[in-house]
Amino acid sequence: MNPTLLIVDDEKPTRDGLRAACEDRFDVYVAEDAATAMDLLEREKFDVMLTDFKLPREDGMKLIQRAKSLPKPPVCILMTAYGSEEVAVEAMKQGADDYIPKGKMQLDELELRIAKSLRSQKLEEEVKALHVRLDETFGLENIIGESAVMRQLHDTIRQVAPTRTTVLIRGESGTGKELVAKAIHQLSPRARAPLVTVHCAALPASLLESELFGHEKGAFTGAHERRIGRVEQAQGGTLFLDEIGEIDATTQIKLLRFLGERTFERVGSSKTLTADARLITATNKNLVDQVKAGKFREDLFYRLRVVELILPPLRERKGDIPLLAHAFLKEFAKENRKDVKDFTVDAMETLVKHHWPGNVRELRFAIESAGTLCRGDRIQKEDLPADVREPGAALVTLGHPLADAHLTVREAEKQLVIRALQESGSNRTLAAKKIGISRRTLHRKLHMYHLEGF
Repeated sequence: MNPTLLIVDDEKPTRDGLRAACEDRFDVYVAEDAATAMDLLEREKFDVMLTDFKLPREDGMKLIQRAKSLPKPPVCILMTAYGSEEVAVEAMKQGADDYIPKGKMQLDELELRIAKSLRSQKLEEEVKALHVRLDETFGLENIIGESAVMRQLHDTIRQVAPTRTTVLIRGESGTGKELVAKAIHQLSPRARAPLVTVHCAALPASLLESELFGHEKGAFTGAHERRIGRVEQAQGGTLFLDEIGEIDATTQIKLLRFLGERTFERVGSSKTLTADARLITATNKNLVDQVKAGKFREDLFYRLRVVELILPPLRERKGDIPLLAHAFLKEFAKENRKDVKDFTVDAMETLVKHHWPGNVRELRFAIESAGTLCRGDRIQKEDLPADVREPGAALVTLGHPLADAHLTVREAEKQLVIRALQESGSNRTLAAKKIGISRRTLHRKLHMYHLEGF
């Protein structure tokens, strides 16, 4: 099927000449003015519109503006009088895809320009479609679950993501609050801009204000140079504040002002700055109780909780455990090149029965641990951590040459990571090899155990 071309020109000889030149390669329609052209554009889908600048009543530039406002606009090429380059430049600013000086126009060149514009449009559409697929994939793929509560969460994320609304994510540790923040950002119009994360509990009050808003050189002892804060780094994107319930009173006041006015000052400066950053926060605390206890400002709480997403603990959606377990096993096997494909019935029943106080994070750790110790292609019940196999079990021997016996699973793994780093001189690649895991898995464990600076 040939592409469709609409030729708009008030001079009949020009319309007929262009029609004759193009009808071998295009399905050609003609219009003598903008009103007729718009009537055709609203009734038919056109691939290309070729319009003269000078038209009766409404010029070609305004016609292009109207055509580009359609749901599926055509490629728009403006024909201008020879020497009217200023008009052509303005037309490009208004949305024209190309322009051709009418007095110099050669039919061969016209066909080439139309073909080039069509290729550019097709490429742009393919890129947009790819971005949509990537957003859908990477936005929600890590928030795994088919239970009713998780389907509702997915729907709410899709609904809130395109807006500028401030979101508060509440849930127990390990439920995936940061993943939800990433999904909201990835599915939003801000996805091409940065997502900047601050773990508030990891910073003392004396540093948090500077971390968020930046500081000038000499603002305090140790401030040897100007520092751009996380708010400025998130310009045009999203600022995610994890464990928001931990921020001190002074920072609460400054954050409240930023939410209201989008203005702030760096520490040590009186210059007022602005930043366009959407705010998403998360907490594992009940902020209502914090407000009642006088530890959290009530006005800030309501500013943050415009939309509140509550993540359920894993014990309340046990039907999702097999889905999560298989996803984590597939990820672990790929990262570590281990041929572990499934779970025995006993192992899966054990996973489903466990209470999971550490939620999804604990389940991921248990699968990684079992995958590391598994000797076959299926994880057995015996491969699972002792406190998962036997609820209440406090002690375990990992049997790893770098680990001490008679420690809890979590303590033993943390010690194993520390000793591997010590013995490898903090070389993370060597440390990962010593433990028998991938470098990416090691990085995740460094974050889990707050060992990033090791």
